[in-house]
Amino acid sequence: MIPKSSFLGRGRLGFSALLLAAALCLFHLGVGAESPSQAKGATAQALWVQTGNHGETPPGGEGGATALDRIRRDFLALFLILIVAKLGGDLMERIKQPAVLGELIFGVALGSLGLLGYKGGGSLERFVLFLREDIVLEALAEVGVVLLLFQIGLESTVAEMGKVGAAATAVATLGVIAPFFLGWGVSGYFLPRADTMVHVFIGSVLCATSVGITARVYQDIGKLHTKEAKIVLGAAVVDDVLGLIVLAVVMGVIHARSSGGSLRAVEILWILAKATAFFVGSIAAGVFLSPRLFKLASFLKAQGVLLSLSLVICFFFAWLAATIGLAPIVGAFCAGLILEDASFRELGDFRRHHLAELIAPIAAFLVPIFFVRMGVMVQLETFAEPGVLPFAVCLTLAAIIGKQICYFGVNHKTTDGIAVGLGMIPRGEVGLIVASYGMSMVILGRPVIDGATYSAIVIMVMTTTLVTPPVLTWRMRRLP
Repeated sequence: MIPKSSFLGRGRLGFSALLLAAALCLFHLGVGAESPSQAKGATAQALWVQTGNHGETPPGGEGGATALDRIRRDFLALFLILIVAKLGGDLMERIKQPAVLGELIFGVALGSLGLLGYKGGGSLERFVLFLREDIVLEALAEVGVVLLLFQIGLESTVAEMGKVGAAATAVATLGVIAPFFLGWGVSGYFLPRADTMVHVFIGSVLCATSVGITARVYQDIGKLHTKEAKIVLGAAVVDDVLGLIVLAVVMGVIHARSSGGSLRAVEILWILAKATAFFVGSIAAGVFLSPRLFKLASFLKAQGVLLSLSLVICFFFAWLAATIGLAPIVGAFCAGLILEDASFRELGDFRRHHLAELIAPIAAFLVPIFFVRMGVMVQLETFAEPGVLPFAVCLTLAAIIGKQICYFGVNHKTTDGIAVGLGMIPRGEVGLIVASYGMSMVILGRPVIDGATYSAIVIMVMTTTLVTPPVLTWRMRRLP
């Protein structure tokens, strides 16, 4: 007798295939339905965005795409992005991989349909360019990534950060320093003509660890309460903070260099002090003020006060971080850290919902837009360029080897250092987020992260994400 679950699994798989086929048909109809005037307007708008024109309105007008045409393409783009995100995530979870990997891979496929044999002609090329350059999609992706870092912050608290202990702090520190300099060195070797700050920025991409992937592995094999798991998960919190501080400093230096100036050591220290002060100051102020804000909000009779006020705090901190020259995700992460359950017990919403549960549906809509769009940004044709593939391989090795230095941050009598090092490998979403900022920054007239370099970084992220579950499972099951 065939189990019922087998039929259900096949049914879901068949439904997914049918949904993907329907999406591709509608995509073909939507892309092919462009009139010559709409195509002309789409090309003009994409070029307007690409050249950095900041005029009042993009080209439309006579003989170009109207506002309704652009809205139509945005809806088609959102339809496709959400379909491929959910199908890709479902496929990866079936093979015990994180959903984010499927979103990224399917995004790469969507942006490379021409290379994969889809014949869409000029309409396809224009639509892919639209996906990469459209301002509306970029804004939605930016909000999505802010919410993602807000969620990551919600998973930890200030009290938990104080309890991670010396071992986790040492592991996190080594896990930031070693990959940073290894990434810098690999970039310097493969990109000898690039500015020094390009190499520094690539080093910063390798710093952070994706705690979600490692935590899922520990949970699946029943090892979440081992000392190795506690050290890795604690170190990942400190790792995020240190990685974001490094990002803030590097971005500050690049912004100063792009304006034609040069920085002295004192000015670099000032940027570091500003980033550290923002972390400490915002967390201290937030811990003091947030319970009082929620107490005042408890007098409001409208529904959804908990969600609305939490988003207000998240977006305010993101704005504040951007205003002083830091990445908005730094502020969103701090906002998540300070919002603890005790802060909003005054609200009736808390009795029915936890904040993480309220944020989840909004993030489920917006966060995949970021990852699919990051996949679309990958230009597979760049791997035909000399040196790009070796660069990707060496960058991946630097990312893996750099985290194995964490072996020296633990007491080997009570903790398996190899398991800790393997648990710190995956870069996941944070590496992509940092890389996306590099694509938007310019130094000496050139993007900090160009198409070829970004493609190499995506390969590194995908490889570290894929390799961690099997090797970590193997090591943890060998432990007593």
